[in-house]
Amino acid sequence: MDKEERKIINQGQEDEMEIYGYNLSRWKLAIVSLGVICTGGFLLLLLYWMPEWRVKATCVRAAIKDCDVVLLRTTDEFKMWFCAKIRVLSLETYPVSSPKSMSNKLSNGHAVCLTENPTGENRHGISKYSQAESQQIRYFTHHSVKYFWNDTIHNFDFLKGLDEGVSCTSIYEKHSAGLTKGMHAYRKLLYGVNEIAVKVPSVFKLLIKEVLNPFYIFQLFSVILWSTDEYYYYALAIVVMSIVSIVSSLYSIRKQYVMLHDMVATHSTVRVSVCRVNEEIEEIFSTDLVPGDVMVIPLNGTIMPCDAVLINGTCIVNESMLTGESVPVTKTNLPNPSVDVKGIGDELYNPETHKRHTLFCGTTVIQTRFYTGELVKAIVVRTGFSTSKGQLVRSILYPKPTDFKLYRDAYLFLLCLVAVAGIGFIYTIINSILNEVQVGVIIIESLDIITITVPPALPAAMTAGIVYAQRRLKKIGIFCISPQRINICGQLNLVCFDKTGTLTEDGLDLWGIQRVENARFLSPEENVCNEMLVKSQFVACLATCHSLTKIEGVLSGDPLDLKMFEAIGWILEEATEEETALHNRIMPTVVRPPKQLLPESTPAGNQEMELFELPAIYEIGIVRQFPFSSALQRMSVVARVLGDKKMDAYMKGAPEVIASLCKPETVPVDFQNVLEDFTKQGFRVIALAHRKLESKLTWHKVQNISRDAIENNMDFMGLIIMQNKLKQETPAVLEDLHKANIRTVMVTGDNMLTAVSVARDCGMILPQDKVIIAEALPPKDGKVAKINWHYADSLTQCSHPSAIASEAIPVKLVHDSLEDLQMTRYHFAMNGKSFSVILEHFQDLVPKLMLHGTVFARMAPDQKTQLIEALQNVDYFVGMCGDGANDCGALKRAHGGISLSELEASVASPFTSKTPSISCVPNLIREGRAALITSFCVFKFMALYSIIQYFSVTLLYSILSNLGDFQFLFIDLAIILVVVFTMSLNPAWKELVAQRPPSGLISGALLFSVLSQIIICIGFQSLGFFWVKQQPWYEVWHPKSDACNATGSLLWNSSHLDNETELDEHNIQNYENTTVFFISSFQYLIVAIAFSKGKPFRQPCYKNYFFVFSVIFLYVFILFIMLYPVASVDQVLQESVDRWGKCCLPWALSCGKKIPKAKYMYLAQELLVDPEWPPKPQTTTEAKGLVKENGSCQIITIT
Repeated sequence: MDKEERKIINQGQEDEMEIYGYNLSRWKLAIVSLGVICTGGFLLLLLYWMPEWRVKATCVRAAIKDCDVVLLRTTDEFKMWFCAKIRVLSLETYPVSSPKSMSNKLSNGHAVCLTENPTGENRHGISKYSQAESQQIRYFTHHSVKYFWNDTIHNFDFLKGLDEGVSCTSIYEKHSAGLTKGMHAYRKLLYGVNEIAVKVPSVFKLLIKEVLNPFYIFQLFSVILWSTDEYYYYALAIVVMSIVSIVSSLYSIRKQYVMLHDMVATHSTVRVSVCRVNEEIEEIFSTDLVPGDVMVIPLNGTIMPCDAVLINGTCIVNESMLTGESVPVTKTNLPNPSVDVKGIGDELYNPETHKRHTLFCGTTVIQTRFYTGELVKAIVVRTGFSTSKGQLVRSILYPKPTDFKLYRDAYLFLLCLVAVAGIGFIYTIINSILNEVQVGVIIIESLDIITITVPPALPAAMTAGIVYAQRRLKKIGIFCISPQRINICGQLNLVCFDKTGTLTEDGLDLWGIQRVENARFLSPEENVCNEMLVKSQFVACLATCHSLTKIEGVLSGDPLDLKMFEAIGWILEEATEEETALHNRIMPTVVRPPKQLLPESTPAGNQEMELFELPAIYEIGIVRQFPFSSALQRMSVVARVLGDKKMDAYMKGAPEVIASLCKPETVPVDFQNVLEDFTKQGFRVIALAHRKLESKLTWHKVQNISRDAIENNMDFMGLIIMQNKLKQETPAVLEDLHKANIRTVMVTGDNMLTAVSVARDCGMILPQDKVIIAEALPPKDGKVAKINWHYADSLTQCSHPSAIASEAIPVKLVHDSLEDLQMTRYHFAMNGKSFSVILEHFQDLVPKLMLHGTVFARMAPDQKTQLIEALQNVDYFVGMCGDGANDCGALKRAHGGISLSELEASVASPFTSKTPSISCVPNLIREGRAALITSFCVFKFMALYSIIQYFSVTLLYSILSNLGDFQFLFIDLAIILVVVFTMSLNPAWKELVAQRPPSGLISGALLFSVLSQIIICIGFQSLGFFWVKQQPWYEVWHPKSDACNATGSLLWNSSHLDNETELDEHNIQNYENTTVFFISSFQYLIVAIAFSKGKPFRQPCYKNYFFVFSVIFLYVFILFIMLYPVASVDQVLQESVDRWGKCCLPWALSCGKKIPKAKYMYLAQELLVDPEWPPKPQTTTEAKGLVKENGSCQIITIT
C-alpha cells in the first residue's frame, strides 16, 4: 500500500504537482538496454522525450520517503511529466551544539529534529528536514527549487525562509541579534548560495538539446533514407535548411538566456556587512547571505541582493523592477508589537502585507535615514529563487506551455497524414512483392513514402509567417519575446485595460478643493496657494501628509503627492547626515511656505522687532510618518508647528475610509451626495482629516506608537478633487475594438464610481447603457454571504424603487447573431472585495457576471490575475494591456499581454509597446489575425503539397517508377519553398473587422476547402496518367528505351545528363513520369493561389509583389521547360470551388440547430430567455448555507 502512494507538493499553489516514488530496477534496465540496441537507439530517444515512460521502464514503485527517483506530474490542464533524482545532503560536519537546540530521534530512525528554538515556530525551522543518525537530508531539485524530505508532514517540501509562520514579535525578539558563525554555516549548507543563477548553457549543450528534437530526428532519418536511394541533392538541400534553422534557433535561444542572465546579474555578487550575535560586524559576499542574517544597509544605498525586512531606520527605495513605476518609495522599520501602545503580538509577518517594511531583491535603495549611533538594519527573510525577483525569473525560465487550438489541430492533421502514409507504406510493400522487386528496394521505397507524406519543411514554413509578423510589429514599436503568441493574438475577443496611465494620462491635475467648516461644505475653490489659507490646517495637511523626499536636490515621490505639494507652493527641507548625527533622534523633515505667502505680521518700519522675528517663522516638522497602505487606503503623519506644545495628526486617503475614522458631527450631512457627484464626473477625490494630539505624547512615544492610536476621532477637513484626463487616442481605439466585436473591460485600483465615469467618457459604456453595481458582502455574525444589486445611474435620480424598476431594466433585444450579444445594454461593475466574495461564495454567478462585467475597481494584483482566469474559463481569448505597474501576473496569464512600460517588469509580458499608447492593441490584433490566417494558408498548402506528391509517387510506384532526384529538388526547393516564403509576406489588413478568423484547422469550411482541392488534384493527375497511355505515340518503358528524349524534357527527368547510353535502372525516363511531373508542378502553383487568402485579414494577393512575381516566373519557366503548349489550369476555377463550398456548407451545417462551442456564447443564449437576469434594482441575492452535491450554492433573491 505504501509503495502505491501518491502525494501532492505545493498544494493549492500555481505549481501544484503530484509526486510518485521509484527505485531503479536492474532487470528492467537490462531489458531496456537490449531494446535500445535492437532499435538502433530509437528506444533511447523515445525514453528521452517521455520522462514518464523512462522512469516506468527502468524503475519500480517505492515509498516516497525511501525512493531514489521521483516522478512529478502537474495538476493543471497540461498534465506535464518531470523526473528528478533524489540526492543526499550530509550535515555531519556541522553539528548544532547550541544549548537551545534539542534532538528528537524518532523510533523509525528517520528523523532528527534540530531546532533553533523550542517554540511553536519550529514548524518552519530547518530542523524538520534533518534525518537519520548520520544527519543526512534527502532532497531533489525541480525548476531551480530544492525540495527536502519533511518528516513532520511525511512529504517533500521546499525550504521556507522567515516569510511564513514567523510573528512580528519573534522577528525582533529571536532574529534581530543575528546568527552565530556556526548557525550561518549550517543554514548556508541547507539554503545554498544566495544567487538567482541563470546559467547560459554552452553552445554544445543547446545544440544537443535542439538536435534531439523529434522533428530533426525525423529529418535525419529522411536524409539517411534519401542518401541510400542516391537522392543526394535533395538530401543536401534539407541538411542545409536544417543547419540554418538550428543555427538561427540556437542564436535566438542563447540571446534570450544572455539577456536574462544580464538582467539578474546586477546584484549577483556585492560585499555586504552583517551583524553577528556578539554585535561584531562581519563583511561577507552577498552570495553567502542566508535567512536570519542581519544585514546592514549602507548609507549611500545598494541594490538589494535578497528580500529583507527593515528593523531599524528608514530607506528610500526605487522599486521599478517590481512595480514598473520609477517612483521612490519610503520604507519604514517593521512595527515592534512589544513596544507599541496597541501592540498586536500575534500578527504574522508577511512580505506582501508588510511590503512597506520589506526591501525586495533587485530593488535599489537610494538613501537611508537612521538614529544616532544605530545602523540601518534589515533581517534577510528570503534568498535566491525564493525572493520576489527570483520568482519572476523562474516564471520566465519555466513558462507554462501555450495551449492553442491551432497547434492541437496541426498535430491531429499530422497524425492524419501519418495514417495516409501508413496506407501508402502498406500499398508499396504489397505492390512491390507482387512485382517481385528486391527486398532492399522495397524497404527504401516504402519508407520513402512516409517522408513524402509528412513534409520535413513544414515547421520552417509555419514559422515564416510568424517571423514576418514579428518584424512588422517591431517596425511599429511593438517588441515580442514570445513569437508563438502572435497567432493567439489573432483570436482575442476581449481586452482588459488598466485605467491610470493606460486609458488615462499618467499624472493627475489638481482641479480644486472643497473645504468643510462647521460640518458644512464651502464652495469649491481652484487656488490653494493664497495668503488666506497659508496657515490653515487644510494646507498644513497638504504640506505634511505625503511621502516626498529630496534625492540629489530634486523633490521626488508619488506623482499624486507631488501634484498636491506643488499646488501649495511650499518648500521641503531635509536634515543632512551631519545634522542627524548631532541629535539623539531622527531629525524631522521640515516644510514651510515661501516668504511671499506669509502675511506681514510686523510693521516694516519697526526695527526693534528684529530680535524677536525668529518665532514668527512658520515651519512644520514631520515627526512620524505612517506610509500609505493600499489595504488601509490611507496614510497619516504626526507633525508639529515650530513653537507649538501639542503635536498634530494629519490623515488623507479614500473619502469613505477617512469619513469613517472622523467624528460623525464633523462630517457634512451631504457628504455622500457631494462625493458621488464628483466621482460620477470622473474626478479622483481624496479626503483630509486632522486632530490635535494630547500634550503627554512626547517625541519618543510618538516614534513607537501604533497607527491605530493616531488614526481615529479625527476632524473632517474637506476634499481634494483631482482630474485624470483621458488620453487623446483612447476613445477612437475603443470604438475600433467595439466595431470589431471585441469586448473591452476596465481593471483598475481606483474608486468604483470614478472608474464607471471614465468607462462612460471613453465609450466603454455607451450613454444609454445601464450599469449594475454588485456589492457583495462576506458571511458575518452567522449571516450568509449576500450580493446587493444597485443601478448606478438611478441611485440619486430616483427615490422610489418602483420608478427605478420601470426605468432601469434593460430591454433584451433579439439579435441576428450571437456576436451581437456583446452589445447588450447592461454592464456589471464591482470592486475587488466584492469580486473575491463572489468567487468564493457565488461560483454559479461568476460566468454570468463575466459575460457582462465591464468595470472592476479597487482590484489588487492577484485579483487582476483571477479575473483573467475567470474570463478564460468561459472561453474568452483574453488580452491584457497595462503600464507594467502591478499588472505582471495578469500580463503573464492573459493570452496576449502587452505592457506599455519598457521597465524590467515588462520582461514578464509577451509584448512590450515602445510608445505608451493603447493604439498598439488594435495593431497587435490585426497582425495576429494576419499571422493566423497565414499559418492556415501555409498549413493547407503544405498538406496539399504532401498529398499531391504522395499521389504522384503512388501512381508512379504502380508502374515501378518514381520521380527523379532533380525533379524532387525542383519541386521542393524551386516551387514549394519559394512559394511558402513569399505567400507569407502579405501584410495585415488596414483595419479591424467584425468577422473573426477561425480558431482551428478542424472546421467545416477549411476541411471542405482542403478536401475539394485534394479531389480535383487527384482527379487531374489520374486523368493525365491514364490519358497519356491512350496516345498513339505512347511506348511502354523498358531499360533500353529512349521514350522521353524526343520531348526534350530529359534535363528534368534524369540526373545523368552526359552519358546518354547509361541504362535507366530506376525507370524515370517514361511518359507517365513526365506527365505526372508537369501536372503536379502546375497543381502546386494553382493550390498556392487558391489558398492565398487576402481580405478581410490580410492585404490582397496582388499587393504581395514577391509572391506574384514568383508565381508568374515559375509558370513561365515550367511552360518553357515543358516545350509543350498546355494551357495552365484556370485560377478562377479554384476560387469558384471555394465560393461554392462557402455557399453550400453553411446550408448543410444549419440543417441541425448548432449549439455554440464557446461557453460565453452558449451562456448568452441561455440568459436571453432567463426572466430573472439581469437582477432587478434594489434586490439582494443570498448564498444559502445548504451546499448542493455539485458544490454550488443555492441562491435566493430577496426584493
